[in-house]
Amino acid sequence: MVRLEAFTEKDFDLLISWITTPELMVQWSGAHFMFPLNYEQLSKYIISANLDTSSEYIYKVSASNEAVGHISLGRVDRVNETARIGKVFVSPAARGKGYASEMIHHILKLAFQELKLNRISLGVFDFNLSAIKIYEKAGFQKEGLLRQTNKVRNEYWNVIEMSILKSEWQASTGIKAIQSNV
Repeated sequence: MVRLEAFTEKDFDLLISWITTPELMVQWSGAHFMFPLNYEQLSKYIISANLDTSSEYIYKVSASNEAVGHISLGRVDRVNETARIGKVFVSPAARGKGYASEMIHHILKLAFQELKLNRISLGVFDFNLSAIKIYEKAGFQKEGLLRQTNKVRNEYWNVIEMSILKSEWQASTGIKAIQSNV
């Protein structure tokens, strides 16, 4: 069982130790950070989230009191009830143990039950088949392909856009919508 805990400066060294190549950096953050990852970049990341605590939620993911990953829910739009999952990473030592599926489950529960959002999106590189499988299992639908969005070394990478609606999540988890009589 995983827990989402606030990502803080105490977690910087561990995350930096996981992001060991420019390719991993792009897979984790797109163009948000530059390799090598460092304290200055991560400080700006959490400071900006702390300045507007209602638009980005940044988490360290723990299991058995050990950090196993990182995930964020950003671009929270309360008017349109949307947000975007990003910066999903499972530590190399924790891969293949089901943590990614649990991370997605917890972040969707936060988004749909606590924040009362309606639509959650994400982008995943088209070669990341294991991540795509996890997202589809969680109920995400493919919406389209963004071609050659990121240049990594001398290669262009494509992004698959995916999303899930609250009603789809409720159907996939067996959680019934709470009806209001107001």
